[in-house]
Amino acid sequence: MIETLNGPTLETARLNLRPLAADDAPRMAALANDFDVARMTAVMPFPYALGDAERFIARVLARPPGGHATFAVEPDQGGLAGVIGFHPGDGLGPEIGYWLGRPYWSLGYATEALRACLAWAVAERNVRCVTAGHFTDNPASGRVLEKAGFLPTGRIEPSPCAARGEPALSRKMVWLA
Repeated sequence: MIETLNGPTLETARLNLRPLAADDAPRMAALANDFDVARMTAVMPFPYALGDAERFIARVLARPPGGHATFAVEPDQGGLAGVIGFHPGDGLGPEIGYWLGRPYWSLGYATEALRACLAWAVAERNVRCVTAGHFTDNPASGRVLEKAGFLPTGRIEPSPCAARGEPALSRKMVWLA
């Protein structure tokens, strides 16, 4: 792990998980401006413009260290592929969320990034419980969570979805160290 001013960089077999940078905005906007990507996230609007990416990155870079940790997911061949990060959860522990652009689906990157983030959270922040959710019409994300060791809580509830313009059912999951 390499620590920088904006946060750590984690390395896996195929990925670098690094702090976001202002120059990630054009690539982020290009990947996120896909309805099939945006509709599987809670807060990502659609369409997703360069200004949306710039504002998101600026908010991430302005956060004090602590409750939040956001990483750019970058395959070894370079270039932003998506984002993964922790934010304060419902009291059990932080919640983690992630998205990858369509060219990076079904390559195992989400699972690899998620496992690295969980290991970092345990080692560096003494986290023992992480929550997550996935929309019920996104079973691929559910499989990513399960492969990383998340278990269903039995709760399925409406969650906001900016891209859809209405709530979507979300299956809540938990991970215990």
